[in-house]
Parts: sequence; structure tokens; C-alpha cells
Amino acid sequence: MKQGLWDRETVALLLLAALLPMLLAWLWDGGLMAAGRLGFALVVSGFWHLAFMLIRAQPPSVAGVLTALAVAMLAPEDLSLLQLILGISFGSVIAELVFGGWGRNVLNPATVTLAFLGFGFPAAPWPDLALPVGWAAIPALGLGVLFGVMALRLVLGAVLALALCLWAGVPLAPLLPVAGIVLALLVSDPVASASTKLGGWLNGALYGLLLALFAAHWQGAAPVQMAVSAALLASLAAPLLDEIALALWILRRRMHHG
Repeated sequence: MKQGLWDRETVALLLLAALLPMLLAWLWDGGLMAAGRLGFALVVSGFWHLAFMLIRAQPPSVAGVLTALAVAMLAPEDLSLLQLILGISFGSVIAELVFGGWGRNVLNPATVTLAFLGFGFPAAPWPDLALPVGWAAIPALGLGVLFGVMALRLVLGAVLALALCLWAGVPLAPLLPVAGIVLALLVSDPVASASTKLGGWLNGALYGLLLALFAAHWQGAAPVQMAVSAALLASLAAPLLDEIALALWILRRRMHHG
């Protein structure tokens, strides 16, 4: 199935359905604390989505749930409610809603939120996600590919890059569970990732290579911090990767017909 056959809300709902295994594993591990964190993120994200939908007379969107889920799972811990409100508000408004809502944005709003919180409050510790949550990323990615809302080439590109770096001796093993979680929540976003075939392969590979680079040289950083930083840089590079893919396609066409 292809995501182009559906409207944006259907794609968002299918993404949410694909992420359910990871959500349930995280809630099971975190209990009431995790549920409260998710509920708070939903309220803040939902407020801004509702406000923009009313101002623009648009129907409500469930895309804010995806942002809230990623932020609740990955945001630094021990932040005050005001700090979380600032971070979620910045990511939701600046990275998504000012562009007209999910589907028109350039970067994943959760990625921008997490970068804002990480850079703005560097003393806050990043979460230590349980191993079962990392294992749950595998069915989440599989369902996303099956539903057609996550690109198989992007997922395989990341997996191959990580496997190659592991084979080369990069100390990536402790980061693999978090790498899968961030791959499912942030990097595989069909809006913020590369859309061409070659671009998708390069986008996934770039995420894996950046994570390996951070693992080898970023001393003292938490696994989630490294994975989120790799996701941010890979997303920023996605338009360039698509441009490279298109330029190569045009070059091949000219050579073939020249």
C-alpha cells in the first residue's frame, strides 16, 4: 500500500496504530508516571492544535498525538511543567502549525521539541528506556512498513548502516534499542523524511552513520541524546538527499537519451 492513496489524517492514524506496540510496552514499564507524562503532553499539544484548527476553520487533527507520544517517551526527565510547556509549544507551533499543519511541515515537530529541550535545558537527564520498549520498536517498524506509512528503504538503509558500523567495531550495541525507538518515532516520519527512492536509502543510512559517529566520539552523552541528535541532522539533510537523487536521475536520463 502507498501512503499517497490516503489523506493526511488516515496516514496519521495508521502511524499511531503502528506505534501501538511501543506505546503499550512503554506504558507497561513506566506505569502511572509514564501515563501522566503522556497525558500532559497530549493536553499541551492538543491545545495548540485545537487553537490553530479553530482560527483557520479546519477540522481537528490527530497528528498532535504522534508528537505528544514521541515527546513523552524521549524528552529529558526532571523538567518542570513550564519547561515542558515551552518545549512542546515551540515544536508544535514553529515546526508544524505555522506551516499549515502536519503534512506541510519540513521537520518533525517532536524532533524540534526534543532539540529545544535538550539545548535549552542541558542539565536535565535524558530517559533510560527499558529494553522491552526497544524490542517493541521492531513490530512498530514492521507495521509501519506493512501499512505503507514508513518507507522500507529508509528502515533498511538505517539497519544496514548500523550493521556495517557494528561489523567495523563501533561500540553501537548499547544504543541499538534506542536507535530503533527513535527510528520509528522520528526518522521514519513520512512527512519529514526523504521522499525519493535513493533519498530514502541515503536518509536511513545517514541516521545510522551519524549515530555511529556519536557513539564513537561523543563521550558522556546519553543514548537518547545521541539518537535524537542523529535524527535531527538526518531530517535536516532529507531535502538535500532528495535533490541529489533527482539530480542523479536527470543525469542518467540525459546520458541515456544523449
